[in-house]
Amino acid sequence: MRVFAIADLHLAYVTPKPMTVFGPQWAGHPEAIYERWQGAVRPGDLVLLPGDLSWAMRLPDAMTDLAGIAELPGTKVLLRGNHDYWWPTPSKLRASLPPGMLAVHNDAVRVENVVVCGTRGWNTPGHVPLGDEDERLLSREAQRLSLSVAAAERLRQPGDHFLMMLHYPPASAPYPPNPLTEVIEAARPDLIVYGHLHGVPVEKSMRHVNGIPAHLVAADGLKFTPKLLLDTGD
Repeated sequence: MRVFAIADLHLAYVTPKPMTVFGPQWAGHPEAIYERWQGAVRPGDLVLLPGDLSWAMRLPDAMTDLAGIAELPGTKVLLRGNHDYWWPTPSKLRASLPPGMLAVHNDAVRVENVVVCGTRGWNTPGHVPLGDEDERLLSREAQRLSLSVAAAERLRQPGDHFLMMLHYPPASAPYPPNPLTEVIEAARPDLIVYGHLHGVPVEKSMRHVNGIPAHLVAADGLKFTPKLLLDTGD
């Protein structure tokens, strides 16, 4: 099984929002994602989707947006982003997802020999000045990540790959520690994927957290092609 990741799909079939305001590279981006996904991903693969999946405000509209992604090859693991306002309670979401779509929400999932945990994240010190509300939200996200890591530990078996998804970057460069990185460094996942950043060249993005590989997988930075992270050899 191979593992891919791509974030920030920003689908908007029900709630139109032209992404070309962020640059001409976004023109026709859903079709580009579908085409390039099919050229890269096989049915037995795993694809991580760390947030900002749909501009919808309601779950049924989001499911309409995600229907095309559900039909693409591979098992998909979803995480909430800051624009996923449609995201409901875990039980309601999981009851609505089609076969082959899973979600991480204060917990973790295991697909074959890969365990995935994660949380949305928030702005971190050094990126922008943080107010009291930012500090509160960052602390809350660290707590949620701790819950997810604990769930992953319960699922893990010897030889499993342990992956972590965030929507926001785990830290700002240069790397000042924050509540999220404390959890990350204690958990020591094999790798981290994150999105949220647009117009940032992948080669200039944060590439590690204290030696743990970190991958920016925002769709525009990947030219709308899911990024291959690893091949489990199974």
